[in-house]
Amino acid sequence: MKRFARLFSELDATTSTNEKVEALTRYFDEAPARDAAWAVYFLAGGKPRQVVKTGALVSLACNLAQIDAWLFDECYQQVGDLAETISLVLPRGNEPSDVGLAEWVEERLLPLRGLPEEEVARRVGTYWWELDTLGRFLLTKLVGGGFRVGVSKLLVQRALAAHAGVDAKRVAQRMMGYTDGKVVPSPERYEALIAKAEEGVVEQPDAGQPYPFFLAHQLDVPPELFSSRLGPVTDWMVEWKYDGIRGQVIKRGGQVWIWSRGEELVTDRFPEIEALARTLPDGTVLDGEILVWKDEADEETGEVVGRPAPFALLQQRIGRKNLTKKILADAPVSFMAYDLLEQGGQDVRALPQGERRSRLEALLAGTPFRLSPVERAGSWFDFARVRAQSRERGVEGFMLKRLDAAYGTGRTKAEGLWWKWKIDPMTIDCVLVYAQPGHGRRSSVHTDYTFAVWNRPPAGKEEAEEVAQKMVRKEPPVPGELQLVPFAKAYSGLTDEEFREVDALIRKTTIEKFGPVRSVRPTLVFELGFEGIQRSGRHRSGIAVRFPRMLRIRHDKPLHEANTLQDLERLLGS
Repeated sequence: MKRFARLFSELDATTSTNEKVEALTRYFDEAPARDAAWAVYFLAGGKPRQVVKTGALVSLACNLAQIDAWLFDECYQQVGDLAETISLVLPRGNEPSDVGLAEWVEERLLPLRGLPEEEVARRVGTYWWELDTLGRFLLTKLVGGGFRVGVSKLLVQRALAAHAGVDAKRVAQRMMGYTDGKVVPSPERYEALIAKAEEGVVEQPDAGQPYPFFLAHQLDVPPELFSSRLGPVTDWMVEWKYDGIRGQVIKRGGQVWIWSRGEELVTDRFPEIEALARTLPDGTVLDGEILVWKDEADEETGEVVGRPAPFALLQQRIGRKNLTKKILADAPVSFMAYDLLEQGGQDVRALPQGERRSRLEALLAGTPFRLSPVERAGSWFDFARVRAQSRERGVEGFMLKRLDAAYGTGRTKAEGLWWKWKIDPMTIDCVLVYAQPGHGRRSSVHTDYTFAVWNRPPAGKEEAEEVAQKMVRKEPPVPGELQLVPFAKAYSGLTDEEFREVDALIRKTTIEKFGPVRSVRPTLVFELGFEGIQRSGRHRSGIAVRFPRMLRIRHDKPLHEANTLQDLERLLGS
């Protein structure tokens, strides 16, 4: 645990990619395979399940530190991170033990599941005494289910490749499915990640193993620059960008596997796609999008037209363990195929995009599979006009794929060439009303914000400022009474300097504190961007937005000119 805690500290202390890779490589050079297996799991995104509730951790820490709950709360408000607060308030323990990460996880933490709460608390308290401050911080993150580290899977793969002298692409291929929680990390699995390979020998994936997903970059230049940036439209394949779950459908040895881009095996959640995939030849791997697809009659022509349903409907399927007949009927799922990665048991990712597409069309001809339609136009400006129809079609814009490009690994500009040409986000001007500290290096700065809109247009500047001074914000809003109604949370989009500027204002305008959360007097207007909007019975505003992010601080906009619930309703209607 000491070694892994030191690595965590090194990763958290720098934003340099090279320094992170160097720290990871040093760790893999030193760590036993059993420990490294678990380190790769956690660093690559494996999620530890919460085995101790937050309230129990706080109560235990207060008892051991012999402090009152109010004092712990005061410390928490200053520190901003629960695990860090616990690690700091606990008295110094015994000499830190040399127990390794694997032993900690397998022999101490995993057995906590299912034990009585009193026994879990007793054991965690004992474990804290064996660790120093950093070790306690890490242990609390693991048992509380809140472990996060500022390193990408790509950097972990680069470090493993440097440590073992193996090509990073090969490591990426081997790592697919490594963080699936159904399989416990082991020395054997770790050794397989870094094993030397014979030059020129193509490795065959395990039966259900997916390929690394190829990811696109955002294209942010105006259409008039496309020709100089991308070349002629004839060099590109243009498809609609769907808002679903990116997935791979695998058929090998008479079995079917469905993997999400997050490397989660989701076969049992989508029985319709599994049944569909059983008709595929063995040795087939498709890349595409999992969507809820609705067939509706056109109001004017009466013709049945299919289109993707909002992502919110797909979310109902994601979180359900028991798929009832009603759920299956209300949210019928389909798979929109747009690439062929394996055919006849042979990896075809190195073939040009155009040839893979031709093979995909031939393979799926006459089958019930949906094939992503290819759009055609004479110029980039023509494509821009068609792209303007995106929201009507229920899509996010276009995907641009170079016809001579291979299927690459991850998000890299060095190979392939995939671009996502998304429509501009929906925007709303809203007011900052709550704030709490971030995580990691931002744990001392308020970076996580809650935003509100007016329940109706203010009569003028004076009415808005009167509400801000009195903080009249009852939820749900009283009809006719001017109030600010929270509707979204966001924590990205500002620079570090802007976050520090807003943090200083938050500390000056704080009205109340609720643990790490501060209620602030409304003074700042932000422009918030988001990809989608839908009704939601779980939100007090009755509306939920998808992927909200801060576009800018509107220093130029007074409080009374912020948007209203009626403006959100208009976006919803559009």
